[in-house]
Amino acid sequence: QVQLVESGGGLVQPGGSLILSCAASGSRFSIKTMGWYRQAPGKQRELVAKTTTGGPSEYTDSVKGRFTISRDNAKSTVYLLMNNLKPEDTAVYYCNLVTVLRGYWGQGTQVTVSS
Repeated sequence: QVQLVESGGGLVQPGGSLILSCAASGSRFSIKTMGWYRQAPGKQRELVAKTTTGGPSEYTDSVKGRFTISRDNAKSTVYLLMNNLKPEDTAVYYCNLVTVLRGYWGQGTQVTVSS
């Protein structure tokens, strides 16, 4: 049973920073991608950033230059460093893991950017 445990969400002022982490366990198959998606109220879930094994990282345009995704393969953990946060970054952030067999979602962590 694959489990994704997310942490690091919270309330931050505009211009502030947060680090999200997602630790995966229980996967018996090779990881293809690990990444983060987000869903704001009334909007569809969208890709924020993802890492591909042996390939480049990918970011949605609105976070380029502000967010950095990284992965610790030994710990099967993916991190999202979010700098210069804006109110429009407010959303529930979901960790996503894709193996050669199927994809998995975390339970989500709330990020609120407000003064």
